[in-house]
Amino acid sequence: MRINENILISSLTTMRLGGPARYVIEVEKPEEIPEAYNFAITNKLPVFVLGYGANTIGHDEGYNGVIIISRMKGIQEEETADGTKLTIMGGEYWDNIVDYACKKGLTGIEALSKIPGLAGAAPVQNIGAYGQEIANTLQSIEVYDTSTGTFRTLSHDDLGFSYRKSILNTTEKNRYFVISITSLLKKGQMPRPFYRSIETYISANNITDFSPQGIRSIVSAIRKDKLPDPMEKASAGSFFKNIYLTDSEAEAAESKGYPVYRGKDGNKINSGWFIEHAGFSGKLLHGIRVSDKASLVLINESAKSYNDLAEARAEIINKVYDIYGYWLEQEPIEIV
Repeated sequence: MRINENILISSLTTMRLGGPARYVIEVEKPEEIPEAYNFAITNKLPVFVLGYGANTIGHDEGYNGVIIISRMKGIQEEETADGTKLTIMGGEYWDNIVDYACKKGLTGIEALSKIPGLAGAAPVQNIGAYGQEIANTLQSIEVYDTSTGTFRTLSHDDLGFSYRKSILNTTEKNRYFVISITSLLKKGQMPRPFYRSIETYISANNITDFSPQGIRSIVSAIRKDKLPDPMEKASAGSFFKNIYLTDSEAEAAESKGYPVYRGKDGNKINSGWFIEHAGFSGKLLHGIRVSDKASLVLINESAKSYNDLAEARAEIINKVYDIYGYWLEQEPIEIV
């Protein structure tokens, strides 16, 4: 366990905003987790659990508390009658796991390629992309329960998954520290039809390889074209959540000419469509650039403070609501 003092949150998050955190503790073994929490209790400080920092925003005043980061690594593989079970320590980089699975011909997470973050964070907001989400394959997670001071196993059904949500970021937020996740993957490939943008890419490039490795290559190419690498350009990935609609709401939206996607995960409109058609695509607002390739993405070009981001966000949200009547919801969480 490593205890660091006065570490800038801007150095820990890909949006590169945020003042100093009082303490940052890196845990390398499960038994160090209670020690980290006890350190915070002893010093009467709050705790914030941080992953890779790709979906997290820091504030200018920093954080007068303890940030805990998992550095626990390792992958265990088990062949079962139902498929291949992978148990992944929370500190593993997520895209390395996808690469590992695809090279073994395992399907279930290939569309989640190039999502920046750590494995332990994947079930927290139920990461998803291009028709897959972690909830589809996850069987259980090992956690440290801060309310009881014990280690526990939570099953898939315990986690209450929905769009970008689980109990880990809603009803039981801050209660559990994820040690490892276990997913069941299978040999084979994703069923068609694929997500619209994948099908478009396939048609444009005459692709016939739909193996996990093939889909990974397609998704990687799409994301490279549309989404900036947060290590090269400061951003937090998709900044706004997509808008989900009931059937009647979807019909009303379609009657207005809005592009509703009807898929197995529900009716939705890509929030980027509203941002683009409201005239924000490519614009620089208070040092924050709205991507001209994926309007859901906000890039920190020259913003120096959280207030810069907040003002850019408010302009976008308010104008989209004034024109279209939908409130956009921020996806990244904030360290407060």
